[in-house]
Amino acid sequence: MSRGAEFAEVYAERVTSTAVSLDEGKIRSAQVSVQAGVGVRAIRGAQVGYAYSDDLEPAALMRAAQAAALIADGHAEVAPVNVQRQHVPQYYFVMHPLADVDLRKKVALLQAGNQAARGFDRRIAQVTGGWADNSSSVLVANTDGHCSEDVRDLCRMSFSVVAIDKKTGERRTGFMGGGGRVGIAFYDDLSPETLAREAARQAIATFGAVDAPSGPQTVVLAPGWSGILLHEAVGHGLEADFIRKGTSLFAGRLGQKVASDKVTVIDDGTVANARGSLNIDDEGRPGERKVLIENGILKGFLYDRLNAKLMGQRSTGSGRRQSFRHAPMPRMTNTFLAPGESTADEILGSVKRGLYCAHFGGGQVDISNGNFVFEVAEAYLIEDGRKTAPVKGATLIGNGAEALRGVSMVGHDAAHDPGMGTCGKDGQSVPVGVGLPTLRIDNMTVGGTR
Repeated sequence: MSRGAEFAEVYAERVTSTAVSLDEGKIRSAQVSVQAGVGVRAIRGAQVGYAYSDDLEPAALMRAAQAAALIADGHAEVAPVNVQRQHVPQYYFVMHPLADVDLRKKVALLQAGNQAARGFDRRIAQVTGGWADNSSSVLVANTDGHCSEDVRDLCRMSFSVVAIDKKTGERRTGFMGGGGRVGIAFYDDLSPETLAREAARQAIATFGAVDAPSGPQTVVLAPGWSGILLHEAVGHGLEADFIRKGTSLFAGRLGQKVASDKVTVIDDGTVANARGSLNIDDEGRPGERKVLIENGILKGFLYDRLNAKLMGQRSTGSGRRQSFRHAPMPRMTNTFLAPGESTADEILGSVKRGLYCAHFGGGQVDISNGNFVFEVAEAYLIEDGRKTAPVKGATLIGNGAEALRGVSMVGHDAAHDPGMGTCGKDGQSVPVGVGLPTLRIDNMTVGGTR
């Protein structure tokens, strides 16, 4: 602040991480790492100076502070800031930190899942499993006089399965994972056997799949993980940095109708134990529940401190960073579609011909115009209101805003994903959650092979 910056912040972090991988029935790697460091940020107008140090000696920290301050060019008389500890809400709490759990217990979970997947069907040819967790402590203090601390545990276990039908030569894959801001006891309920068998079921279910029909169709999305489409095609366009710069298709449309009146989109960092939840964001603000689109009307955006100040708004607790090595930016937490009034059976039964999307793979989106392409990993034809033949090679092609306008029925079976999402933006990855109920979208373009 002595060079004339308007605001300064210190972010301290210590993280213990574990990663284990299994392949061909054997543990291929097991790693435990500890990282600690401090990031220092100075802001003047829209200029941001950021520096970090993993050397915690006072001289090293002072050098980081001086480097961050270089965005300002002047001199100001300053005094130490008296910081006050802020109340921190508790949306997650792990009694026994994951860092303290014996590595052998984590290995045993993967081995149990491997055995369950291989026993599911004789056509299962390969099983890979992964475990990742981290236990972190963070402290954020700034020149507004705020000081907040949080303790965060996060884990995810996943299985990928390859099935081969030797008679036909068909090769199919399946994937399933789950976790959150939970302790290892979480897997007493969502067991490794459950996850691995679901991955195996996905692989087996698509044997004999027919080529996906192409062209505009009625599409029904399964509840839960299908929310990844909402996250990518709509959520990123509601982050305030894209709005401020005018690069989002939603820029300048606040208060306007941007979706079907059946659509309400929420980003909620307060969901208990969810993967994307935050007691405080990475700027020390409490996590919040934000209604972004309500009954089709655009109501708000996701703000971090910097973009909120520049736009005359307040932070929504959406400032997130990958680690102390990164400056925060506006990001999603748990993004989902609010439930409607229809049953899943009513939605499916309303479709004469269409496509049922049970599980999504990868995808990409252009933030500036909302255009997206998503691979559908597990899909089925809908004929006369029933799911029939499995489909291969299907992709969903469209525009986020147009897809929202095409929503004609929303189920009351709202569901969050099981806890496996990671979001990338500008080189930073953070854990997120997604979700939606069963959803009917009319006139969506399906890319297929026939």
